[in-house]
Parts: sequence; C-alpha cells; structure tokens
Amino acid sequence: MNYKLDLSGKELKVEISNLAEQASGSCFVRYGDTEVLATVVMSKYEREEDFFPLTVDYEERYYAAGKILGSRYIRRESRPSDEAIITSRLIDRTIRPLFPEILKRETQVIVTCLSWDRENDPDIFGLIAASTALSISEIPWSGPIAVVRIGRLNDEMIINPTYEQRERSDLDLVLAGVEKEGDILINMIEAEGTEIPEEVILKAVDFGKPYLKKIIDFQNQIVKEVGKEKIKIETLPQDLKLEKEMKGFLGERLEKAIFQSNKTERFEDLSSLKEELISYAEGKYPGEGKYARDLVKENKSSFLPSLPLRVSSVFEKEIKRLVHKNIILKERRPDGRKLDELREIGCQAGLLPRTHGSGLFCRGQTKALSILTLGAPTDVKLLQGMEIIGEKRFMHHYNFPPYSTGEVKPIRGPGRRDIGHGMLVEKALLPLVPSFEEFPYTIRIVTEILSSNGSTSMASVSSSSLALMDAGVKIKRPAAGISIGLIQNKDGQYKLLTDIQGPEDHYGDMDFKIAGTRKGITAIQMDVKIEGITKEIFKEVLERGKKARIQILEKMEEILPGPRPELSPFAPRTLTLQINPEKIREVIGPGGRVINEIIAECGVSIDVEETGKIFVTAEKEEAVKKAIAWIKNITREIKVGEVFQGRVKRILNFGAFIEILPGQEGLLHISRLGRRVERVEDILKIGDVVPVEVISIDEQGRINLSMTL
Repeated sequence: MNYKLDLSGKELKVEISNLAEQASGSCFVRYGDTEVLATVVMSKYEREEDFFPLTVDYEERYYAAGKILGSRYIRRESRPSDEAIITSRLIDRTIRPLFPEILKRETQVIVTCLSWDRENDPDIFGLIAASTALSISEIPWSGPIAVVRIGRLNDEMIINPTYEQRERSDLDLVLAGVEKEGDILINMIEAEGTEIPEEVILKAVDFGKPYLKKIIDFQNQIVKEVGKEKIKIETLPQDLKLEKEMKGFLGERLEKAIFQSNKTERFEDLSSLKEELISYAEGKYPGEGKYARDLVKENKSSFLPSLPLRVSSVFEKEIKRLVHKNIILKERRPDGRKLDELREIGCQAGLLPRTHGSGLFCRGQTKALSILTLGAPTDVKLLQGMEIIGEKRFMHHYNFPPYSTGEVKPIRGPGRRDIGHGMLVEKALLPLVPSFEEFPYTIRIVTEILSSNGSTSMASVSSSSLALMDAGVKIKRPAAGISIGLIQNKDGQYKLLTDIQGPEDHYGDMDFKIAGTRKGITAIQMDVKIEGITKEIFKEVLERGKKARIQILEKMEEILPGPRPELSPFAPRTLTLQINPEKIREVIGPGGRVINEIIAECGVSIDVEETGKIFVTAEKEEAVKKAIAWIKNITREIKVGEVFQGRVKRILNFGAFIEILPGQEGLLHISRLGRRVERVEDILKIGDVVPVEVISIDEQGRINLSMTL
C-alpha cells in the first residue's frame, strides 16, 4: 500500500509491503529519489537486564549512490562511516524515550539507504521510516514521532533543504517531536550554526512545528489502516513486600550517600550500600522458593527477575525518587549547589611544552585536556563514503579512557559515543575556525577526558577553544559549552539544572547541550528520557544556557583573552605562492622530477592547486623560503637580453643544455660558444658554470643562449 504526503513542495511517499515480511514492522520511505527501508524486530523473550536492550543501526549502501568503493581487495561496505554512526545515534536518541520502561525484550531497528539522489539527506527520512515501522508493528511504543530539518537562507526558514542549500545556510537544525494532548512536544534537537541568536533558534522551532504535526497525522492515518495490535508486555511482579523492607533497611542512609559533592565518595558509598542491601535481601529470602512462585502466581506473570536484579531495581527507583523529590520540593542538588550555579571552573593554556597548542578545562571533577596539532594542506583527512567523497581539514577526536571514571576496561577503538561526542565538538568549533585561504593548515584536536563527572563533551568545547587560541589559530571568538538538565514530575512540575553532573545526569529527564560564543549558538544537542519538552521549557533552557555560557567564557578569557600572536615554534610553517596556471607543469616537471627534487632538497611538502596556488610547508621557515625562491625562479618570466651564470646539465653533438634557473634550461648551440670548435666537450664539461645571455625565446617557450665573455 502506498501513502503520499506533500511536504514543502515535494512528495513524501511511504510504501507498506510484505517484502520484509518476517520483521515485526517495515516500510519504505521515499523523498525525491532518496529512498530508505526501515525494519524493526522484537525478541519473544525477556532479558534479565536492568536496561532496555535496544539496538539501532543505520546502514549506508554504496550502490545507493551508484558507487563501487572500499578496499581494492574487498570492494564492499565494512565498518560504518562516522556519518552513519551519527545517524544511528540520531535515530536512537529520538525513538528510545517512547518505549515503555518495563520493556526488557531485545529490540533492533535497522534503517538501510537503498537510493540516494545527491539532494536529500537520508537521515531525516530514515527516522520517519523507523517511526512508521515501529508504529505499525506490534511492538509497544508510544509514537509516532515526526522530524524535519530546518535551514535558513537570507533570514528565511526552509524545510528539508537540499545539500546545496545547506552549504549556503547559516543554520542546520534537526527537530523531532511527538504529539501529546494536541500539543507538539520537542523530543529531540540537533543543530549547528554560525553563532545563531537564541531567538532565531526559537523561531526555527516554531516554524517546524506545523510540519511535525502534519507528518504525525500522516503516520497516524497509516497506523489506522494497517497497524497491528500492540503486544501487551507483562508487568513485572510488583513485590511490595520487598520494596517496603528494602526502603526500611536503607532508611536515611541512601539520601545521605546521594547528597554529597565528591563523585568518588558518592559512588563508593552507593556501591557499598547496594551490596549490603542485596546481602540483606538474600539472607531474608534464602533461595526464594515458594515466595517467588507465589509472587508470580499472584501477579499472573510468567517472568520473574532474579532477587539481586529486583533489589537493584528497587535501589535505582529509590535513588531517582529521592533526587526528584529533593530537587523539585527543596531545590536541593546532590552537591549542594543552587539550581543555576556552575561548579568550580579552572583553565590552563600552553601546559604541554612541545605540542602546537594545548588547553585544560576543569569543571568540578570533569577535566578535559585538548591538544592541537597543525599540519600541511596535504595532511587532510580523505573522506570516502556513500554521501561524501572529499577532504576534511579540521578534525576533533574525543577519547574517554576507563581511568576517567575510575574503572578497569579493555582499551579498544573509538565507540559510537566517542565518535558522536567528537563530532559534536567539531560542529561547535568549525564556524569559528579561519578559512583555508586565511589559514592554510590542517588542524587536528584530540581531547583526552582525564576525569569525568558529567558533561565531558561540553568541557571539550572549552578546552579545545583554549588549545586553538594557544596555538595561535585566529578563531573568530572563543566558544564554551554547557549542559542544562531537567527534573520533572508527573504533575508537570519541573526544575532546570545548570551544569548537570552525576545523579542529575543519570536520573534526570533531559541533557540539553549548548555550545557557542558571546555572539550566539554554534551547536545544540538535546536528549530526553521523557516524551518531550514544551516550548516554554525550551525557551527557558536557552536563556539559562546563554547565562552560563557567558560565565564560562569570562573564566576562559581571564587565562587567555584571544589567540596568541604567533604560532608555536614547534609548529610547521606554511607559505603560499600564486603562479600562472600555465606554469604548473614546469613546477611539476617530467614525471614529477622537478617538484620531487625541490621536496628532497629543501625538506618540504608541496601542494599545488589547479588555480596555480602553491602551498609549501616545512618544520623550519628557512626551508619554506628556500623552496618558494626555487619555485619563483622556475616560474619567473625570462626575458631576452638577460644574463645568467648557468650550469651545464647535458652535452649533445650540437650544443649543451644550460640550467639558468632551477628547473629552467636553455640551449647553448655549438655555434654560440664564442669561438669555432669541433666538439662541445673541448670547451664545456657537465657541471661547469658559464656566463650565458638569452638571445631568443621561440613560440613554444624554448630558450636559446649565447656564451658571453
């Protein structure tokens, strides 16, 4: 069955078929000639876990773009690209809050891009497809959700802009929402922009909401016609007796353990208390036996988690209840701060002696160290994927080692979270980095999280800004990041928390990351654990975020008010030279002979553009200047009548080729040697330096010389 919706002048087409008939739900979504397939499957069995086992995978297919890529010996898709990982996380963060808390069946969502038209990004339509597939399936889920991308060109908002429009837009905002009681709640936001004022972000959200409503109504129509009846998940047996006894055992000790400022002490106290609680329960109900069977029978349930898991669940619920109660009723945070109070901030710049730039940003027990390296234009990252083939000159990589949380874990490659956080910081800083024309360097920043107690990605924005300025990169303005949290009860009462950490993050209802400068916002990422937030809360978050951002920037500017005037003495030096494009072949030489000679002789790297712009990079400026002078000599226009001290390079029967400038040779005919000779070798030998004059240059640029005495 086919369903169509006009969306911003283009047709959004949803096809429900039985092609993936063994999945719990599936659908094809097409917009333009971009088409995706979403499938959802839920296991029949409960898993004994204290979390919802959801997996979301976005799969790029090279055939969708008509490409054959990958290693020459493999020629197929392998590990997902960074862009695919970001899309997977985007879908996951949007759909996850709408699953019931009690669901413990393994669930997998796979979105596959089947066709890509080079105009419409599949990520938005992959999310719509995932929502539709979940909505029509038997899987319990309180969707549908809707999503749009919003751009801004010449102060005008655009829905689902093309790639070309996004290149010219100063805002790229992905907005997702869910309908509740006739209103659209904001479920997820991810945005990047060129220092966008808060009021423009609000305007974009208002602009997008009617489109979200339209897409939700469209999906509801499909569900009404083809949707399956939802499976009723058995409620886990409510062990009221156990809950009462566990709460009685904990008494006031749990609240005391939660509400302390030091994360390590809090973690140790809570872990010890939890172990003590489980031991008490196991002693109280040895082997459970008849008690467990009666509990299952009483609740008409076929599944009963183990006693330690039930005790752990009671423990976690009680922590969440106490955190919510204290914050909403008493405005009491675990570490004693006011609701809008930042943790203690510390900054340093230039703390590593041999790196090109470094910055340390500390906020409470969260500590981020960023290290910047400058490279030549040829050090860019090459991008090859379904959507992108190109180069990247500004990179940010994020490392989250196990010691940052006091844990012991194997160290492997970057995970989805590491890649996602790294890309978020990259988006936050990219609008501030000078263009390649202004600053012809490749820039790589690596952030090492030394200690973590919440909001490490936003700390990375600040530490990376310090590293950029320490390196002498002329960024427009420094940027800082902050996370705003939300605690909300069932009655709608809520409190916003500035600079969330520890239990506020884990047991809270929202993590709203905002990065930007004094002038405006450069990046936003919002995750919720509830259905969504109202526009009023959203507006308040932006206001709170701006206030905190300015406070952080003031602290940073005390340490380093702006970029250093000079690059680090250990950074490479790059100089540029513009030559006539017709002279490029002379710089390259036959088979690259000339350019390779310059590189080897001067110890430089050289990048030549088709426009005739040449970039020369080396560790020492003297080497760069030597290479530049060499290239200038090669490409300079030689005039008739000029005299040179040339070096004999080759001897032939009819004359000798004399190098008058590096890479430029002329012919000294035997008749122009100054006196009559039978053999050129009688007068000249290879390597001799002789005075010569340019007597003519023919139409092909060949130079004829005469020896001068």
